[in-house]
Order: sequence, then C-alpha cells, then structure tokens
Amino acid sequence: MRVHVVGNACVDTMFRVGRFPAAGETLNAVSYADGLGGKGANQAVAAARTGAEVTFWTALGKDPAGAWIRSRLDNELSDLEVSQFELPSDRSTIVVARGGENFIVSGVACVEAFDPVAQTALVRWIAPGDILVCQGNLPLAATNACLRAAMENGARTVLNASPIDAASVPDLGLAEVLVVNQSEAQALTGQSDMAAAARALAARGAGIVVITLGGEGCLVLGPDQTEPLRLPAPRVEALDTSGAGDVFCGCLAGGLARGMPVTSALELALAAAAIAVTRPGTLASCPSASEMAALIDQMELS
Repeated sequence: MRVHVVGNACVDTMFRVGRFPAAGETLNAVSYADGLGGKGANQAVAAARTGAEVTFWTALGKDPAGAWIRSRLDNELSDLEVSQFELPSDRSTIVVARGGENFIVSGVACVEAFDPVAQTALVRWIAPGDILVCQGNLPLAATNACLRAAMENGARTVLNASPIDAASVPDLGLAEVLVVNQSEAQALTGQSDMAAAARALAARGAGIVVITLGGEGCLVLGPDQTEPLRLPAPRVEALDTSGAGDVFCGCLAGGLARGMPVTSALELALAAAAIAVTRPGTLASCPSASEMAALIDQMELS
C-alpha cells in the first residue's frame, strides 16, 4: 500500500514566548527559528518515517522560499510531486507559550491555487488499497475531488479536517477515517461532549471517527460501534504541542499502510505524538525513522 498525502508545504517561523501577547502589545521572543512545515509536509514525513511508501503532492511558489522548501522535502521524501505557481510560497508563523500551547497564522496562496485532480497525475497514480490523506488547507472543491477520486479508484481515505471552516466542510461521507481534535469536533457538531460529537460526525457519513484529546489520548467510533472507544496516550510533560496533530495523522496513515488494524495504528500514532510534544518545533518534533521502528517493535512484542 502507498500513502498519498495531498497538502501544503511551507516555511514555519516559530517564536517561543513566556506568554501570549495582549492585543496591541509587542513582546520579545525567547527564541525563534525557521523550519520546514505545513500540515501536508508534516504528515507526509511522519508517514514515511513509519516505513510506509509515501508520495507527497504539494504546491510551491517559484521563489527562494519554494526552493528552500523543496530542498528540505528532498532530504525527507523519495517520492515528491510538486506543482509550481507564480505566487509566494506558503508560510506560517507559530507562537508557542510556556506549557506548549500555541497559535498559528498562515499564508496559503499556493495551496489555495492547487487543484491536484486537474493539475497533476494523482488520479492515475492512486491504486486499489492505497491510502489518500487530505487536510483542510485545500479549497473545498479540490478536497472533495481528491477524496472522491481515491474512493472511485478503490483507495482508503483519511481526512484530517484541520484547519476547520465550519461553513465550508468537506463531504464527510468521502472520509473512511475522519480525524479532528476537540475544538474542531465541537465546531462541526455544536457538541461539547466528545462521545456525542463522535456520534454526530458518524451520522454525517464519516466511516471511522477519531477525535484527539491531547494528553488524554483519543476517542474512536467505528461503524459497528454504538459508543466510542477511548485510547489513552502515554503520560509526558508537554513542551510544544504544535506538531503533535500532524505526527498523529501521518503515523495513523503509515500504520494503516503497513497493514495494522485501526486500533494498533492509533496506538502507534498516540505514542509518536507523545514523543513529539516533548520537543520544540512542528516537523522538527517528529520522531525519527529509528524511533518509529522502535515503537513498532515494542508494539509487536507486546
């Protein structure tokens, strides 16, 4: 099985601060640095580090930032399909406060211009049994077209509906696996109880609903369940949570591509995300290939 990740790649500029600034306040950062990021890139690299075969489909500008992003993706991924535009390459500013909480502001000109079904060979490359992963960065029509094409080709689909726009939600009936966090689940359903939110998302057509709960693990509701199952996360002290969701989604897809049952793939994803939150950065926090292999070995021995 091959994992096809369709999404954005960008320059992440991370600022670490003692606290978030108030409105109108200028605050000096404790530290700052540029790195490779973007939900698509993060998830593709995480999936590849599980040992799965991964193709990453993305869009970059014809500018120095795009060349910089491409060089770093080439170091991580052996199969990269890049569409180029006469636009500024995407970038994000991530502000991380003490305790690991963060907020992110992104510029997404390239990914908003990206139509993978119309502009690339994605549809011809998807094979039965493959896994297609999308996030919420692409335009709605493009996301739905990718998911629909994958299902029509006999592939499995994973939708991480993040970032969320409650007024422009992909067709959840095209998601064999839907992954959202607590705030996204509440925005989509209006439910503050996560078990009720999971049932509401399943009623809207999602095949398997996964709601991540931060340090409390995740809830998973499959089509043959009436109540969601809670899976715990390893207990760690969080330093920076900004990359954890992408590590989780990428490792979930990688585990599924390796033939793991859904519950085992989720347990791998939770273990990898627990490592990620103890480190600074988004992609930089992702466990290495050797760390992933050790996690998988531990699971197979237990």
